[in-house]
Amino acid sequence: MKNSVSEKEWQAAMEAFREKEKAFTRQRDALNAERRRLPVTPITKDYRFSGPQGEVGLVDLFADKKQLIVYHFMFARSPCNGCAMMVDNMGHPAHIRARDTSLVLISLAPLEKLEAFKQRMGWTLPWYSSADSDFNRDFGATRDNGEMFGLSVFIREGEDIYRSYFTSLRGVEYLGSNFSFLDLTPMGRQELWEDSPDTVPQTPPYQWWRFHDEYEEQ
Repeated sequence: MKNSVSEKEWQAAMEAFREKEKAFTRQRDALNAERRRLPVTPITKDYRFSGPQGEVGLVDLFADKKQLIVYHFMFARSPCNGCAMMVDNMGHPAHIRARDTSLVLISLAPLEKLEAFKQRMGWTLPWYSSADSDFNRDFGATRDNGEMFGLSVFIREGEDIYRSYFTSLRGVEYLGSNFSFLDLTPMGRQELWEDSPDTVPQTPPYQWWRFHDEYEEQ
């Protein structure tokens, strides 16, 4: 290898690079703190979706949680392999639900196509069809050249729903872990070390973690 060096030289290079990584982590933490303080905008249209239990509204997708993360999965004609890779890398949703947050998929395709592909892939995430609504277009997941992938974040107060965040294209590349998803929400990971608004409930880090089949017991 052309870049092979002694262990001492390698250690020195690693320590120098680690300082840059730590600086990047601190910068990301500051960006997440700023995101948690972004303004929100109310949702006034009554969006309807098709799900396994029939027609539902946007508030139903929260499943009694305060926050909702929606991944806009491209599936107008056929499933997007990049979106499928994204879902394959998503962590177990029980950890996100433990922080008062729901995660769902929404696509333009009819429900029967979504259900068939979900079974093929072995996924358990809730998946809804927006085929009969303006949801995709209104939220940046449909453009003049067709369907787009992306991720929207919502928060609610009772029945009132607000949109807090949206990202697409390379903005979704690093997502997939439970932590990276929670970092996008107005309440974050809800841990004491985070710089969050005073209204966000927080607990010590690590202590809320459970095996994914144990959360309901707490």
